[in-house]
Amino acid sequence: MIKGFGGIFWRTKNLEATKKWYSEVLKIEIGSWNGAIIKPQAGNETIFSFFSETDSYFPTDQQVMLNFQVHNLNETIEHLEQMGVPLAKQKETGEYGQFVWIEDPDGRLIELWEK
Repeated sequence: MIKGFGGIFWRTKNLEATKKWYSEVLKIEIGSWNGAIIKPQAGNETIFSFFSETDSYFPTDQQVMLNFQVHNLNETIEHLEQMGVPLAKQKETGEYGQFVWIEDPDGRLIELWEK
């Protein structure tokens, strides 16, 4: 029945600052309609997963965590350093790939992942 995600939507305290941050830091081209279309690329996958209320993988007061796949995590980290965006969690390597966390202007943790 489901063929893919239609979008991710959330509220923000400062729309213009948040749009600017996502555009500059994550290089997401935000349109005048306050959103972007991110088209799937070969080898990319979207994971839909539940966590219990008490799971400590990400803060329990944060209901949702965004995870973006990146082409090269080391290059992404260099870009973040140039932008002055600190890592909220240092690079971690595991069976699913490499991960870092950053925070957006509203304090939401975002996971960046290289498979």
